[in-house]
Amino acid sequence: MRFTNFPVAAYGMRIALACASIAGASAGPAYAQYAEDVSASIEVATDERRRGLSWSDGDPVVRGSILIPVAAGLSLEATAVSLWGAKRHGGADAVADLGAAYVRQTGGWRLRAQARYHLFPGAAGQGFGELGAGAGYLIGPASVDFHAVYAPRQSSIGGDNLALSVSAAVGVPGIPITVATWIGRSSGDARDTVAAARLRPDGSYWDYGASVDYLKGRWSAGLRYTDSSINAPGSCHTGATLIGRVGLSL
Repeated sequence: MRFTNFPVAAYGMRIALACASIAGASAGPAYAQYAEDVSASIEVATDERRRGLSWSDGDPVVRGSILIPVAAGLSLEATAVSLWGAKRHGGADAVADLGAAYVRQTGGWRLRAQARYHLFPGAAGQGFGELGAGAGYLIGPASVDFHAVYAPRQSSIGGDNLALSVSAAVGVPGIPITVATWIGRSSGDARDTVAAARLRPDGSYWDYGASVDYLKGRWSAGLRYTDSSINAPGSCHTGATLIGRVGLSL
C-alpha cells in the first residue's frame, strides 16, 4: 500500500494501524491519509467492541476489509465481521459496513468525511446508516484525532445517535509499536427505548480505552483494553475487557 501527503511514511503506517484498531472502539478517529492502491486485510479478534459495546456477544470474530481508491482523496470502503447470531443485532450472522470516505491533508491537519451503512445478514430490519467527520493533527510520531459520527433518526436504532470522540496515538521510536488511547461520548434522542438500547443501553454514556499495536511487514498484532460507564440492569458485554487480535494485510 502506498500513502500520499504524509510526512513520515513509516510512522504513518503505524499510526494508520492504531487508528484502524481503535476506530471501532470509540466513535472512530480520522483514519490515515489517502491510499493510492487497492488494499485489503483479514483479521481475527477475541471480541468485536465498538464504542464500548460488544457487537458479537463477547465471542471471537473474523474480520475482512477492503479499500478501493476512486479519485484523489476519495475511497470506497467495505468491512465484514462475523457476529455468530449476536443478540444485540437481532441474531445477525454478520455485519457488513459499506461506505465512502474523503480524506484531505492540509499542512499538519488530516481532514476526513465519511458515510457508512451497516447491513446485518441474517436479521431483518436491523440496518442503519451513519455520517461522520473528523480532524487529526500529526506532531512528529504522534497523532491527535477528533471525530463525530451521527446516525439520523431510524426505526432500527429507536431514534438518532451522536458519538463524539478524541484519540491520540504515538509510534515508539526504533521499534514497530504504536500506543494509543481514546475517550468517547454517545448520546441521542430515543423515540423507542427498546430499540434505542441497542446502541445506548444506558442512555448517554462514556467509553474509553487504550491499545498497543505491533506491525511487522504484512503482519500486525495488538491488545486493546476497553471499558464504558454503562451500568444499566441487564446490560451484557459492556464492561472492562482486554481484546487481542492478529491481522494480515493482503
